[in-house]
Amino acid sequence: VVLLDLKLPKLNGLEVLRCIRADDRAKLVPVVVLTASREEEGVIESRHFGANAYVRKPVDFQEFVECAKAIGLFWLRMNEPAPRRRDTS
Repeated sequence: VVLLDLKLPKLNGLEVLRCIRADDRAKLVPVVVLTASREEEGVIESRHFGANAYVRKPVDFQEFVECAKAIGLFWLRMNEPAPRRRDTS
């Protein structure tokens, strides 16, 4: 699972998301946008470009840690991953 912020210092997070979704090796990797942004447009664009989830990042550090743990537990333990394609050749 990738935790992706939209407001990166040198690159827009949506551009990173586009690159992930354009790469066949990473196309099915779950991407969770984890950002402090409250802009509705960020949610819409994130979903449009293939984010699996959009979570507003808590300001308090301990709340952030708990949030990251919960996201990890969901994607690694509870979520049913996409089946791998069988090689048809």
